[in-house]
Parts: sequence; C-alpha cells; structure tokens
Amino acid sequence: MDWLQNAWQWLSNCEPLLFVLDALWKLTLAALLGGIIGFEREHSHRPAGFRTHILVAVGSALVMLTSVYISEAYAGRANIDITRMSAQVISGIGFLGAGTILREGFSVKGLTTAASLWAVSCVGIAVGAGFVSGAIVATIVIYITLNALKKVLSKGQVGKALFIEVKGLEEQIPEISRIIKKTGTPIHSMEILYDAKRRRNRETSTVKALIFPRNPEALKLIIAELQNDENVVDVYLS
Repeated sequence: MDWLQNAWQWLSNCEPLLFVLDALWKLTLAALLGGIIGFEREHSHRPAGFRTHILVAVGSALVMLTSVYISEAYAGRANIDITRMSAQVISGIGFLGAGTILREGFSVKGLTTAASLWAVSCVGIAVGAGFVSGAIVATIVIYITLNALKKVLSKGQVGKALFIEVKGLEEQIPEISRIIKKTGTPIHSMEILYDAKRRRNRETSTVKALIFPRNPEALKLIIAELQNDENVVDVYLS
C-alpha cells in the first residue's frame, strides 16, 4: 500500500492537477443535473430543451469555477469579489429566458421554461461553488415541480387540444378567442404549429388551442361555430 500512499501524496502536492480533476467532475455533474431538467422540457416539446439546459448549467458552473480560479491565482495581489461573475450569470440569463417566451408566440408556457433556465443556471453556479448537495436537492425539486405538480394542477380538469386550420392567421386569432370565450370556456394556451404535415396547403396555418370546456355541449358549440367561419378550413381534436 506504500505505492498508493505515495501516489496520494503526489496528487496532494500537485494542486493544478487537483483543480483540473475537481473542475472536470463538477462540470460533468452540472451537465448531468442540467440534462435532467432539460430532458423534461424536451419531452414537453418546449423550445429550450435538453441541449439548452445542459449548456446553461455547464456554462454557469464554468463561470463559478473561473471565479474561484481567479481569486486563488490573484490572492493578495488584487481585491477580487468572487461573487461578481456569478451575479452577472443570474441577471444575464434573463435574455435567454425572454427568448423562450417570445418563441412561444401566443402561448404563455414559455414562462415556465424561462424559469427553469434561470433555476438551472443557479444549479450550475452551486455545483461550481462546491455546494453539490444543494444543487442535487434543487434539481430534484425543480424536476418534481415541472413534472409531477403539472399533473396535480390539471387533476379534475379535462383539457382539450383543439387544432384549427385557418386562412388569414393574424385576423383569425382574435376571432377564435372570441368564439371560445363566448361559451365561458377558459383558454389555457394558444400556439401556432409550424408542422407542414398538419396543413392542407401553404396558404393556411394551424393554431393549437388548449381549452377547458365546462361540458360536452360547450365543446360542440365551439367546434360548430368555428366550422361555420368561412376562414376556418378544418377543426379537430387530439
């Protein structure tokens, strides 16, 4: 066992190598934790998914590791605030989050994705700072919030995904909202689908509306009124 003790002593005296190994496993852990949240977002067909969350987590961890490296490299020679770079990450991630909200068009689901990106950046900072237990617990809580709580909130409500193929998209969006709301039906979200397979021709656009009708009669009334609109090509449920 002497060789093992000698090897450990050699590693202990080799601080640059230890820092590299520490950074390697922290960046790997950040990628893993960010990927867990990103997988859930990817599975939910959100604009910021698996790869985006991994990049945010790894980038945040790298920023924190860089702050630690700078503080150690210039210790005693400069007054360095180790939290300054990480603070910029937390505020700067808002630009990426805003992009996910705008990408959703008429839907407000992008707010949740923006929040998950911000939370993942905080997870990456925690990993980079060495607060591994907090990062792991936070990842579990974030995943449960995005996945399990979504089912709890929708329990007792029967949501219907209504697909409406229309001509003159910009003019029809307000009319679709008016027809649905006239029956007292809440609209959870509306978004434009860019899948060409759902369109009969290039002159039409498909709008997906997630609604919660009070009863089957209200749903039938909505579909009937939409079908009577001359600018509506097709209406179907999924």
